[in-house]
Order: sequence, then C-alpha cells, then structure tokens
Amino acid sequence: MSARLLMLQGTMSHVGKSVLVAALCRILYRDGLRVAPFKAQNMALNSYVTPDGLEIGRAQVVQAEAAGLEPEVEMNPVLLKPEADHRSQVVVLGRPIGSFSASEYYRMKPSLLPIVLDALERLRSRFDVVIMEGAGSPAEINLKAHDIVNMGLARRVEAPVLLVGDIDRGGVFAQLVGTLELLPPEERALVKGLIINKFRGDAALLAPGVRFLEERCGVPVAGIVPYDPDLALAEEDSVALERPPGEREGVLDVAVVRLPRIANFDDVDPLRREPGVALRFVSRRGELGQPDLIVLPGSKTTVADLEHLRATGLADSIVAAAGRGAAVVGICGGFQMLGRAVLDPDGVESERPRADGLGLLPVVTVFRPSKTTHRVEARVVADEGLLQGCRGMVVRGYEIHMGESTSAGSAPFLLVSRSGEGCRVPDGALARGGWVLGTYIHGLLRNGGLRRQMLGNLARRKGVCLPPPDEGGPDPYDKWASLVRDHLDMRLVYRVLGLEQ
Repeated sequence: MSARLLMLQGTMSHVGKSVLVAALCRILYRDGLRVAPFKAQNMALNSYVTPDGLEIGRAQVVQAEAAGLEPEVEMNPVLLKPEADHRSQVVVLGRPIGSFSASEYYRMKPSLLPIVLDALERLRSRFDVVIMEGAGSPAEINLKAHDIVNMGLARRVEAPVLLVGDIDRGGVFAQLVGTLELLPPEERALVKGLIINKFRGDAALLAPGVRFLEERCGVPVAGIVPYDPDLALAEEDSVALERPPGEREGVLDVAVVRLPRIANFDDVDPLRREPGVALRFVSRRGELGQPDLIVLPGSKTTVADLEHLRATGLADSIVAAAGRGAAVVGICGGFQMLGRAVLDPDGVESERPRADGLGLLPVVTVFRPSKTTHRVEARVVADEGLLQGCRGMVVRGYEIHMGESTSAGSAPFLLVSRSGEGCRVPDGALARGGWVLGTYIHGLLRNGGLRRQMLGNLARRKGVCLPPPDEGGPDPYDKWASLVRDHLDMRLVYRVLGLEQ
C-alpha cells in the first residue's frame, strides 16, 4: 500500500516547519511506523552528503536521522544553493545541473515536477508514512503558477496539510488567518489543522485566540508548541543566526565570521554546546575583539565573501588577530580564503580569474567545473598546535566543494575513505606552529575526541581550565519529540493520516 501523506506548510520562512517535521518523524518512528521525510524543493546553503555521495539539504538529513534512517536523495530531489548576483546553483537528485537566475529557474520548474513526483512515489512505495515539508508560504501569489513544493504539490498528491505559524515573531493570528484567506477554496480545504509554534508563557492565556482561530477559520488548532531555547537540532538556513545569542560565559572566546553567503554553519554547533566555550558570530571589524579562536565557515561564493571581508575591514582584523596569537580554523570555503590565492580560470564561481586570499596558509585554490561530494573518513597525521595529541585519531565528515587546493606544506589529515571507497588523499593545511588550520572536512568538529583535544590545547595555551564535558543526557531527537508530543494533538494527526493510533 502506498504511504499515507501529511504536509507541514508555514505562514513564512523559518516558522519551524523543519524541526516540527523532524519531531513528527521521531514520534511516528517511536510509535512503530516506517516514516520518511520529504521536501520537494529546498533553498539552503546548509547541505549534506548521502552515503552514496549525493547532495541534499541539511534539514532533510536531520529529519531522516529522527526517523531512524540514513538520508537519501529522494528525500530532497531539488536543492537550490543561492550564489551571488541573484542566481542559484540548482542541484537535482544530488548533482548540480548549473547556475540559473530566478527567471530561468521559474521557467524550468515544470520540467522538474515529474522528477519530484517520481522521488515521492519511490518513498511512498517503501514507507508507511511520508511527512512532507513545504517552503516559505503557500500564499506567495507570484510563485503559485508553477509551484512544486507547497499547495501545488499538495493538491496533486492529495496531501492533507497542517499550517504552522510562528508566535515568537509576532502577529501569529494575522499570519494564520491571512494565509488561509489568500488560498483558493480547493487549497484551503486541504488544511486540516493549525499549529502555533515557538510559544513562550502560559498557553491558557491563548485560549481566546485559539477560539477565534477555530471559529474564524473553521479549522482546529492542533497544538501550541513551546519555544525550546535548548533545541539541539541543526538549523536549515542562516535566518536562524538573526536570533540574538543567549548570554553565556566561557573561558574560551570563539568568534565565527558570519559571511554574507555562509554555508554549513552548523559545523560550529558542537562548539556552541561545549561547557566553557562562549561562541559568537561576528559581521563587522569592531565585533571581532580578541578571540582565542576564529572560525571561517563554508561559503557558496568564496571570492565574493573574500571581497566582503576586505570591504568591512574584517580581513585585516583576522590577519592581525592571528599575528597576535589567535588560533584560526577555516572549513571548506573558509579554508580557501585562508590561502594565498583563489584562481577561477573557467569562471566557475565568479568573473574574476584571481583573488588574493588572507595569506595565512601556504595554499592556492583552483576552481573546477566538477563538484566534489563525498562522505569521508580520515586520520589525523599532524601533531602540533591545535592538533597536538590528535595524531592517529579517526575522524568522519563530508566534502562539498568545487575547488581543489594545493598546499606547499604537509597536510594535517589523510582521507582514507571517500563514499565508501578506500583512498589516500591528503587534506587541509597547517601553519604558524599548527595554530592556523584549514580543511575541506565538514562535520570535523562533530568528532568529540578531536574537538575536545583541540579545545584543551587552546585552554592550556591560554592557561585556563575547561569544565568537564557534558556526558550522556537525553537523545536530542527524543527530547524534542517528547516536547512536541505533549503539546500537539496526536489523535488529530493520526486522524488526518487516516491511521488508528
């Protein structure tokens, strides 16, 4: 039997659809159902690599993990990765097919619909339930004609919809009522429930608003989900970075450079959760201060973001801080920026054939038309600076890059497996006694032993002591799912799915 469907759509971007889909995946998985996530089209610079070397959105990986699955390309058949000049790289079934303007992509969308439907059908043939996620808002009038991700898709596959609003951003009643008012009757009929997300305070105070919504819209409120400040799931896009950070004291100060086209910024999430580490994002020269560690994360447009660093004065400040002894880590695009030069003879990323890097690593990067995407396993082969005491450690992560970097020095890592195939490929570079490090390995800091050794090396260098790491604790997926289950009408969810609970 083909899987039952349920789609979560939102009143706008970043209302929490992705993490609510993850919660539902974990709830249904714990209830004994075979459940898979699906998002037809995702626009995000946070992406990941499946075991077979295909690229999908990071959010669908989180949702797959919540469902007890390895991610697969059918869960996100179309991925848009924004670039400079109002263009996006379009990734279809895990492989890039080119860079297109918004109008070019709009004309392309009808040809992508069969691919989307086929991917969904392949999932439906193997699972009991598929939880679908929309994108942005279904009421974006200018995008409805060739919609392949919201109501256009829901209508085609007859998927019931739960509509999510974000009370933390204000105006949740206007969000929900306004969205429904803008939907034609056949689309509005698909909406089977409303969810008020990210609520802070006493839900009883919302009772008059809930009655208003149900009377005005003729749709039940399926739940009021609390805001969880400790939610430990990877975010989908950089809108999450607009939230003001919570105050946290630390013996180590870590400054992450917020690039305009920052990609895979969840690489630093493990640092955020380490006791004794105060992590902050910086966008301007005056915000850098005197950090113990500077992290340059990934970027979809290395050259354009390098230009931004120079224009804001951050480039000079980073180099000066390294000169004063700050440690620096660059990951993927950040690694490329730390080198001596970035060359783009074929115009893969920009019209500039050459851009000078920050000169902190003896590396030259050349962009190539082909894209490298692999799950990787590597060994640490260096033993100095940040990596002192790490030699021999095995680390796991993934590569997503369009450039190849050549170092005049020795590499700190040796890749021993790419997409399950054995290899011996040097990765990364070290300089300044090992206190400046670059690598293509996304997810490096998710390797707990390596991360704690690196932080320990920083602490000893500074002459401070780190608190002991938090060991154990509840599984973050189970914790989040339990919170959502307690505040969502799961009987309604099961009724909408057409299943007996």
